[in-house]
Amino acid sequence: MEKSLLAPGHRACAGCAMPTAIKLVLDAAGPNTIVVSPTGCLEVTTTPFPESAWCVPWIHSLFENASAVASGVEVMVKRRCKDTNVVVIGGDGSTFDIGMGCNSGMFERGHKVLYVCYDNEAYMNTGVQRSGSTPFCAQTTTTPPGSKSSGNPRPKKDMPAIALAHRVPYVATASVAYPVDLRRKVKNALQTNGPSYIQVNAPCITGWTFDAGTMVEIARLAVETGLWPLAEWVNGELTGVKKIRRPKPVQEYLKVQGRYKHLFKKPDGEDIQKEIQAIADKNIAKYKLVD
Repeated sequence: MEKSLLAPGHRACAGCAMPTAIKLVLDAAGPNTIVVSPTGCLEVTTTPFPESAWCVPWIHSLFENASAVASGVEVMVKRRCKDTNVVVIGGDGSTFDIGMGCNSGMFERGHKVLYVCYDNEAYMNTGVQRSGSTPFCAQTTTTPPGSKSSGNPRPKKDMPAIALAHRVPYVATASVAYPVDLRRKVKNALQTNGPSYIQVNAPCITGWTFDAGTMVEIARLAVETGLWPLAEWVNGELTGVKKIRRPKPVQEYLKVQGRYKHLFKKPDGEDIQKEIQAIADKNIAKYKLVD
């Protein structure tokens, strides 16, 4: 059995999807890979000084400039060791919000860099604050439900669409619940001549508050309800989606997470659940997830 390129003994929470996602990415990328990571859960759990869980070269950037650092690495690699992969691995806070400017620049300049976002849908490392990736009406510490609030009032930012608007030649969504699909997409991305972007659904046991041991089940429910379509775009064209045989109601996904518990207690909770169901139904229609 090949050695994992993310060593055990890191300090991620028990039940966290992020280490699983990273192991799958590195498994597909192989040892000839340089990783750049911004500040976030990944950085603080894998590199507490003087330790490191990384078995490949790894660089910690600022919260906002991982893509700029990776761009410089890619220029060096292109001149000296062309067969080395350059990969950014960051959370949604850096990807969707703080690092947006540098991400845009890297995409626009056409650097051959794979950007992987492990998307846990909030600023989990700093206290579960809302990010641009937080879903509609999810509870965070900065969008608490109450008499005048039902959680996050804004829709989730569509980062794949933003990458596509930059003409990124390979864009995909993935999930820790579908490891074969994730590894395949990483390999496809690394064969792309230019930048690539993969967004991985990564449930957070701390911020989402679910029972230990159910992480994969919850990630699978996100796909099976239509709230997280698994899709793949090549040169701007949608080339593949994972079909759903029998879509499950969103209530099955919502009820097993503490961040949505207020929707089962508030007087208007049922109406909000219907709005979230409409989001899933729209995804199902848009991506033709059901034959």
